Amino acid sequence: MSYLQSSFLQSLLNVDNLSPHGVCLLWRPELIWLHMGSDAIIALAYYSIPIVIAVFVWKRPDVGFGWVFWAFAVFILACGTTHVFGMWTLWFPDYVAEGGIKALTALASLATAIGLWPLLPKALTLPSPSQLRAANDALSVQIAERDAALAALEREKEERAKTEEMLRQAQKMEAIGQLTAGIAHDFNNLMTVVIGNVERARRLMPDGEGAQLAKALDGVQRGAERAAVLTHRLLAFGRRQALSPHVSDANVILSHLADTLRRTLGEKMRVSVDLAGELWTTKVDADAFENAVLNLAVNARDAMPEGGDLVILTRNLPSAHLRLVGLAPGDYVEIAVTDSGTGMTPEVVARAFEPFFTTKPVGEGSGLGLSQVYGFAVQSGGTAIIDSAPGSGTTIRIILPRAGTEDAAAMAHGMPVTLFSPAVPA
Repeated sequence: MSYLQSSFLQSLLNVDNLSPHGVCLLWRPELIWLHMGSDAIIALAYYSIPIVIAVFVWKRPDVGFGWVFWAFAVFILACGTTHVFGMWTLWFPDYVAEGGIKALTALASLATAIGLWPLLPKALTLPSPSQLRAANDALSVQIAERDAALAALEREKEERAKTEEMLRQAQKMEAIGQLTAGIAHDFNNLMTVVIGNVERARRLMPDGEGAQLAKALDGVQRGAERAAVLTHRLLAFGRRQALSPHVSDANVILSHLADTLRRTLGEKMRVSVDLAGELWTTKVDADAFENAVLNLAVNARDAMPEGGDLVILTRNLPSAHLRLVGLAPGDYVEIAVTDSGTGMTPEVVARAFEPFFTTKPVGEGSGLGLSQVYGFAVQSGGTAIIDSAPGSGTTIRIILPRAGTEDAAAMAHGMPVTLFSPAVPA
């Protein structure tokens, strides 16, 4: 170290000719304690603020511009130290140490100020709390819309799966119907030959002779007639029975039929009707329609051996409210027969309209009742649907097309309206 440097340091550190700040205050106690108290409070505050900043930055490493907080902590800590030395120099003239602390404080403040200016544009782009709330609200709306879209997509998938299942079921019933109708047609021709030959044999028998042979022929004829009834039901399922549809009011037919059902189904069955006002007319063969409803009522009675409720309901089905596979667009009439019986499992529902399918014991059911109902509904331009679950009863809905304007006008003038119906092939 050179002599000049040594002399400079000695002169800088020499405080013999300096007086503490208390001299300037004439050692007046009130002024001394005013400065002491103020500097002490400021120093305590300056020392506590860096601790708070350090804890915040330590706990929140995700906060941006973390180094700025540390720079502020150093700067404020240095400021607090200058106030401590302000208190010290009231009594002792250590102005060199005080100046050094002020110099460090100046450097810290300058570095912080220089570092803040480039950060100002970035800081201004940070979102405000209100902007964050608005963004959060917008995000919540988007999430809600996404959830709604997902739910709609899920419903669409379920609807599509349901429609595909209905289409497969309709195609299966169509194939079974074609096969059944073909077999029934051939069988019907055979039964026609059998019955004809029985009649011929009767005519060829000598009068008063062959009592046992006549008895045998009676048995053959009864069996052939039962077989003919069976083929009629099969043809009904295959939609090849001969129908004579007329424009009819289903409410009128059902009102008369309900009285018959109350008398024939037994006292344990409570039959009620809920007929829609101003029900549209429909195109049906009245006899086939009554037979279909009677079949449903008998099935309902068998499902309620201990008795129960049988409800027959009608209502209009505008085209806007109808989405069923296989039905042409238009207005329809619904006839629903509901029982409070044991219900059906999904497996039974899927096969209930198939011919010869039955859950009854052997000998107690042919399995052709529901298939005949289905065939009648489809041949009439509609369809039949089963809604059932175990323990919840069963509802079978017959959907029939609404009569057209020309048909309704003809009915109003008392003219019968006959629709084309495929005849039984010869």
